[in-house]
Amino acid sequence: MAVPRILIVEDEQPIREMIVFHLSRAGYETLEAANCREARALLADHRPDLALVDWMLPDMSGLELTRMLKRDAEWEDLSIIMLTARAEEHDKVSGLEGGADDYVTKPFSPRELLARIQAVLRRAGQSGDTVASAGVLEIDAAGHRVAANGREIRLGPTEYRLLHFLMTHPERVFSRAQLLDRVWGASVYVEERTVDVHIRRLRKALSGEGAEDYIQTVRGAGYRFSTRTS
Repeated sequence: MAVPRILIVEDEQPIREMIVFHLSRAGYETLEAANCREARALLADHRPDLALVDWMLPDMSGLELTRMLKRDAEWEDLSIIMLTARAEEHDKVSGLEGGADDYVTKPFSPRELLARIQAVLRRAGQSGDTVASAGVLEIDAAGHRVAANGREIRLGPTEYRLLHFLMTHPERVFSRAQLLDRVWGASVYVEERTVDVHIRRLRKALSGEGAEDYIQTVRGAGYRFSTRTS
């Protein structure tokens, strides 16, 4: 089971270290940035499941960073929680309208922050304890299992990640480059045709249950998951 990765963008080191300590104890993987420039550099090589973004940062406001990420098709699905001492209602509204999924005011307790993180990840379907189903397929992220018509299907780790990503983003077309970034990771350098090899393996594994057609090729664009026949 993949461990959720959280990016912490906070310029006050004591607060950042406190957050890292409690998130690590709770079993999360963490990435740290003291400003927006460092955050963008980390995002070039890593794909977090959620970002904790302080509003007041030295080079750009956290709200500006949030808006920038939400305008980018690559990062529009990234869950973001704003951290700020600005507790006025209009500030909260600005943060949420800017694309934040939640808003935590300082000072906050570690327990509250963890609860907010778990709630946002659960809503995003990334908490690791959710079951996704479509057609005859069911994927259990907590148990790292895939079943079709109630029978377990054995998949390699890459085919599992590929199916999980596509199933949790149904009807959306992803190019080979996007799948490499989302499934393999931006820092892994492999040829785009590698995606085709794993797509064939995944379809073969699903063929015994009649689910191979769920992995659809969109000519000239990429691949999508859909239970609807074209």
